Amino acid sequence: MNRNHLALFHAVAQAGGISRGAAAARVSQPAVSKQIAELEAALGVRLLDRLPRGCRLTEAGQILADYARRWRSLENDAVRAIEEYRGLKRGRLAVGASLTIGGYLLPGALAEFHRRFPDVELQVETANTRLIQRALLESTIELGLTEGLLESEELESTVFFEDELAAIAPAGHPLLKRGRVSARELCREPFLLREEGSGTRAVVERALRKKGLIIKPLLSLASPEAIKNAVAAGMGLAIVSRLTVALEVQTGLLGIIPLEDLTIRRPLHLQRIRGRSQSPALAKFLEVLAAQTARPPSAVG
Repeated sequence: MNRNHLALFHAVAQAGGISRGAAAARVSQPAVSKQIAELEAALGVRLLDRLPRGCRLTEAGQILADYARRWRSLENDAVRAIEEYRGLKRGRLAVGASLTIGGYLLPGALAEFHRRFPDVELQVETANTRLIQRALLESTIELGLTEGLLESEELESTVFFEDELAAIAPAGHPLLKRGRVSARELCREPFLLREEGSGTRAVVERALRKKGLIIKPLLSLASPEAIKNAVAAGMGLAIVSRLTVALEVQTGLLGIIPLEDLTIRRPLHLQRIRGRSQSPALAKFLEVLAAQTARPPSAVG
């Protein structure tokens, strides 16, 4: 069914006559008559009875007029919904973040985004880098924020922040009293690492391999919180993001070991499906995130 035919028929049905419908649609009366006739021919029924003084809907015309009203209402609803979507009065933003980012860098950006756009539904998934990239490839999230970077031709990645890692020990540990500690001395201590698939673990192992050092972890743990708690309990040392230990260092629960020959900085990545258009919500969220990371937490400095 031709959309223009239906629109003109709706105008005629609403106005109660061809001339008034033509005026409402701003189309000439002969053009409206012609298109109504074409619609009748296409449907194989008469829609209007032409009378000496105007016209009247036939039974078939009344049926079609009811559908035309609903179609017009649905079309208006669709236009309004898209306008609300563009104006961030509705919509959904699904973001995934690896654990350090999700726990320590992302909350501020999410809170500011929600303050500015409260009608947008937020969904946040936190997991290690490998699982976040899988969620991206399965299209369950629109944006991934990761510490690690696994290769995939389907994903594009840009750096949005540079993080620094630090070696930590429980309060009172002998290495905290030293002026400088070498990476080799650090690796002689019982050591805790994140689980396989963690971006933090991959960065730490790569940095140590460059110095010819390999860590055999006493324990592998699946979150920054678990690592911090185990170190505080005296189980061993660890290398973690400075983002994660600001409070513990300030309160004296943990200390940062001064290393003389090892500095680990890593880029944090924004990852998306290559070539996929971004929603208005995602575009605004990226603006908020850029503003937040331009003034990072004091623990990073």
